[in-house]
Amino acid sequence: MNNLISAGIIGCGHLGRMHLKNIREIEKRNPLIKLAGIYDIDTNGIKALSEEWGVKYFTNLPEFLGAVNAVFIVTPTTTHFEIARETISAGIHTFIEKPVTETLEEAEELEKINRDGIIVQVGHIERFNPAILSVEKYTLAPLFIETHRLAQFNPRGTDVSVIKDLMIHDIDIILNLVKSGVKSIEANGVGVLTDTIDIANTRINFENGCVANITASRVSLKKMRKMRIFQKNAYVSIDFLNNTSEVFRLTDNSDTNIFSMPVELNGKSYKIAYEKPVVDISNAMKYEEELFFNSILNNQEPEVTLHDGKVALEIAGMILKKIEENWSKIK
Repeated sequence: MNNLISAGIIGCGHLGRMHLKNIREIEKRNPLIKLAGIYDIDTNGIKALSEEWGVKYFTNLPEFLGAVNAVFIVTPTTTHFEIARETISAGIHTFIEKPVTETLEEAEELEKINRDGIIVQVGHIERFNPAILSVEKYTLAPLFIETHRLAQFNPRGTDVSVIKDLMIHDIDIILNLVKSGVKSIEANGVGVLTDTIDIANTRINFENGCVANITASRVSLKKMRKMRIFQKNAYVSIDFLNNTSEVFRLTDNSDTNIFSMPVELNGKSYKIAYEKPVVDISNAMKYEEELFFNSILNNQEPEVTLHDGKVALEIAGMILKKIEENWSKIK
């Protein structure tokens, strides 16, 4: 087990402040973790944060990196690669908010320079949403997955398309669930309020036969973050926004689940059992931060690896390429 973790945050905008609040709470409970400093190019803003939270601030990046052994990169996506290359090269454990980098080539370069003993985790926070954690006890073998991730317009995050901004959450979860190579992709999308794609739909066909239909929009009137999983003898519904999940499954007649309906299939008696798993409401961001720290302390692979982040980015890039090809045909 390693010694004290001296953590730092690079980028103290909206998301960086959330990490700051959480890490302050984590260090109160774990004497092995200390928030050693924060860094941002906004000198005035970082000074105010320093006073508010009682944490040391840095305006010189090399000086900051010399004071920490673990960092959270919470800056615009376009800056992830340059910063992460520097932190990983310096032997600093690195948490990178999603998407991991702007381009696939950059993610591949980070993989090349990463070395044993350096923990690199990517911030795919929805992996730790309480609703999806509540169905971990079930054996999930998806045959068809449908997701809708709809959001109201927010200028923050529009430096990338809706695929890399929102859809990538579901891409990462689906890849983790299906665990199969991608056979083909179909996709369409349009820009509505920005110069990048604001609403998109894609159909991913996996080599094992599973199909995923994914819709993402950041120009919707109402918010929605739902996933529906269909598999042999079961249907699972996950509501990431409202922290709820439901499971419908076909069981034999010996099942005593009181929330069930008898049904006859091919001359045999079964029950359609309904279950609403208990959702342990928790802070998904704080949980992923704690897992990052635990990976460092125990020198073990993080829950969302650099490779996971790279593959999710690769699929997002393939989707975007398909959409651009369709655009070119109608122009």
